[in-house]
Amino acid sequence: MPFADFHGQSIYYVLYERGHPSAPALVLVHGAGGTHLHWPPELRRLPDRTVLAVDLPGHGKSGGVGRRTIGDYAEAILALVDDARVKRAVVCGHSMGGAVAQTFALAYPERTAGVVLVGTGARLRVAPAILDGILADFPKTVQLITEWEFSPDAPERLTRPHAGRMMEVAPEVLRGDFLACDQFDVMSRLKEIRAPALVICGSADKLTPEKYSRHLADQLPQAELLVVSGAGHMVMLEKPQSVTEAVSEFMVHCGPHRPVL
Repeated sequence: MPFADFHGQSIYYVLYERGHPSAPALVLVHGAGGTHLHWPPELRRLPDRTVLAVDLPGHGKSGGVGRRTIGDYAEAILALVDDARVKRAVVCGHSMGGAVAQTFALAYPERTAGVVLVGTGARLRVAPAILDGILADFPKTVQLITEWEFSPDAPERLTRPHAGRMMEVAPEVLRGDFLACDQFDVMSRLKEIRAPALVICGSADKLTPEKYSRHLADQLPQAELLVVSGAGHMVMLEKPQSVTEAVSEFMVHCGPHRPVL
């Protein structure tokens, strides 16, 4: 799998190259403490589309250290699309990744064909129980985050491996992610994002409640909203088919598309 260079550090990404060259690629950006595996296989292998699923710096198979600003992560996505020779992308971000997607759209509008904002908001304040707990008791805090990320009905086959993967992230990287989220605020700039937007959230999301997504959909100039009933913050893992179908349909409106025969 390919690696992109970002200030001398390697960024790992999975490339599923099935889209027509004239069609925008889909770039999947995970949330705090995540990897490209936070996205379901159905979305990572979207038919007739070129899809890039990234491990942000310091996460998963990527080298270097994590960042403490959303802007730095947006620059990493620019390095990724440059490496993959993607001219325009639909940037799909979950939670912190949604902040990265918004920041990318604001900083690089000419490279943005659309944004998909999953379980996120225009401002992301983080509970002290998370920021302080990561350093005080890392395993206990990871368990707390996992409980908040999934709906009560989420099966253990989803929650257990999710917690295990987060435990593999260095505590300072995870805390840096949440510090970046805590500082993020583009409430006053949403109307500057002119690209089409799809906003997705779970009705049972505890970390970024439904009102966050409704605010995004109300303020973004070209936005549609999907609320997935019963799903939690990890809506794309709990309801992968619903999310994949919505993203696939949205991509049709973001640029030329011809199936690969």
